[in-house]
Amino acid sequence: MKKKSVLFIGTLLLNSIVLAQTINVQPQPQQIATTGKRITLPTTYTLTGAEEANPIAVSKLQSLLSSQPGKKGFRILIGEKGDKSIRAFNRFIPTQAEGYYLKIDNKQLVIAGNNERGTYYAMQTLLQLLKDNQLPEIEITDFPAIRFRGVVEGFYGTPWSHEARLRQLQFYGENKMNTYIYGPKDDPYHSAPNWRLPYPEKEAKQLAELVQSAHENEVDFVWAIHPGQDIQWNDTDRNLLIAKFEKMYELGVRSFAVFFDDISGEGTNPDRQAELLNYLDDHFVKVKKDVTPLIMCPTEYNKSWSNPAKGYLTTLGQKLNKSVQIMWTGDRVVSDISSEGIAWINERIQRPAYIWWNFPVSDYVRDHLLMGAVYGNDTQIANQMSGFVSNPMEHPEASKIAIFGVADYAWNPLKYNPQEAWERAIRTLLPQDAAALQTFANHNSDLGNNGHRYRREESVQLQPLADRFLTHYTQGTYHTAEADSLQKEFERIVESADLLLVNKENEPLIQEMTPWLQQFKLMGQMGQEVLTLAAAYQNNDQTTFTNKYKHIKALQQLSFGIDQTYNQNPYQPGVKVGTKVLQPLIDKTFSMATERYNEKYGTQLNATTSYSPHKLVTNIEQLKYQPLQIKTNRIMISPLLETVKWPASGTLTIELERPYTGKNIEMDLGVKEVATWGSLEVSPDGVNWTLAKLKQENNKVTVDLQNSPIKAVRFTNTSNREQEVYLRRFVITADK
Repeated sequence: MKKKSVLFIGTLLLNSIVLAQTINVQPQPQQIATTGKRITLPTTYTLTGAEEANPIAVSKLQSLLSSQPGKKGFRILIGEKGDKSIRAFNRFIPTQAEGYYLKIDNKQLVIAGNNERGTYYAMQTLLQLLKDNQLPEIEITDFPAIRFRGVVEGFYGTPWSHEARLRQLQFYGENKMNTYIYGPKDDPYHSAPNWRLPYPEKEAKQLAELVQSAHENEVDFVWAIHPGQDIQWNDTDRNLLIAKFEKMYELGVRSFAVFFDDISGEGTNPDRQAELLNYLDDHFVKVKKDVTPLIMCPTEYNKSWSNPAKGYLTTLGQKLNKSVQIMWTGDRVVSDISSEGIAWINERIQRPAYIWWNFPVSDYVRDHLLMGAVYGNDTQIANQMSGFVSNPMEHPEASKIAIFGVADYAWNPLKYNPQEAWERAIRTLLPQDAAALQTFANHNSDLGNNGHRYRREESVQLQPLADRFLTHYTQGTYHTAEADSLQKEFERIVESADLLLVNKENEPLIQEMTPWLQQFKLMGQMGQEVLTLAAAYQNNDQTTFTNKYKHIKALQQLSFGIDQTYNQNPYQPGVKVGTKVLQPLIDKTFSMATERYNEKYGTQLNATTSYSPHKLVTNIEQLKYQPLQIKTNRIMISPLLETVKWPASGTLTIELERPYTGKNIEMDLGVKEVATWGSLEVSPDGVNWTLAKLKQENNKVTVDLQNSPIKAVRFTNTSNREQEVYLRRFVITADK
């Protein structure tokens, strides 16, 4: 008997493990056990607890059931801890806020939340488990490891549309994210100077709709204000801020944030910030009773910008009410969160940091789509942070791949598997063409060169093969088997692009991706043709080589046309794909094959590919890695949207590949009277320099180059003190 019991228990555990591997619950539950059996959703049932339980969860439950409850049949119990309906299961319900207990067997269904949101999350799990009108026999004990989890719409660029935000809020609810922070930089009523003004009627109505949708999806709609750039530390502005909060409260907002990021001047004073935030906390948040803890984003919001000697962060830690949450992006503006890094900030602010993770935000690499997995954050530090929110791209649907991963990580970091979460996210967004979307995402994960030096893995499975092929080809050998394997991937790329371009199951996603899909298809075609070109050279087939060379040049022109036509934002215009592995593979193979052909046959075919012939040189640490953009006859520095601390004698130089005919120079450093502390020089040869005359109107600085030769441009802080500026625009217009 004892042996049989052991055998039965072992079999049960084995079945539980096997079935648990096939049951996908998002995010990954803390504890899950199954019997391996399934039940059919009952047609006759009794429902207990509906009068007391979360009404949103009850409504979702009733929508699953085909008829009204009766006095007999399958038992369904729903409620929150302490409710009479589920009192018998209180000991199983997690003590953590938003936790839940869910049990399904052939006799009953128990849906028990620690609180109303926990019950809602139990229902979301139930909805995920229901397949073909059947449910597994299962027992789940679940709760979030991090208290606040979600998204901060805090990027620069085109704010999300109202419809996109509504879709986002539903997505958050489905993935058990409880926070949406509304703080788009380009909302004029969120930041200076209009933060003092109420929203116009249309915008106010839309915000009220968003608040209602957030409530229906159990999401805290956090309205953020960004007053620091022009705030006056007086009673007038303080009262205007309170009045704005009251207006938002009337629209249904019950969660608030105040941002002091990316500003300069008097607004950065930590004593003043703490005084104002404490006043808001004491006279608004705590008075209202139904408002969640106030959130603030500090001016020094990452370690690389912090100056411990000046004590900004320690001042906030000491003086700010302990209930106020303090946001933090990590060791740098864009970085992953480590245990050492979070210990460093928590010691100074004297509370767990509220993480603002700058991924998959792309406002500093807008020519890329960031479709990669969520990884890099420490999985052992959940109890050291009060919140974890992701700053996304301006492309809301494409951002959902990363947001899905963030939801999984923030709920249960100890069980988080980046690769599995990534693949599940892709299947969730595009079930019918998941393989095609996975192919696109595989090769569109990295950011390319950027000022923040933040990079991601890309083309991971293909990279070893690409490296081997290039190594052998550089050494003068062409391995047919390697080329054939690469050809298959390029064929897969072309097919995937076509499948996605005509996909109708998620039209908003495809619409966002279309320019990149078109570019992706061209890259696949170019890869196929380049490999055929290289093979033709090996086989001494001049006719095929010439035909393929012409086709590749045509594809390069088509690619350039897409890059010049779509996504023409003023910062990083254009459309880039596969920049970490695929594009270098194509470019290097093409160049080497063409150069060898020229040498062998005495031809002069152009072997160049797209590249940046110009160079940026600077002794300013924040600007050393800013990429240059080339658009027709304009050479531009990619803008850096946060404050730049330009030191005395700091210089920024753009060296052109050769002398050009200079037209004009445009700068916008976000400040007036630039000529009082800065000088701009131009050089016709890179040796001799002439001081240029600056013309400034508001923040725009222009220089008329009068068609003179120009080889280099240099801007210098000639004052004896550091200047706080922005690098919003730096453009040289010149003809070849």
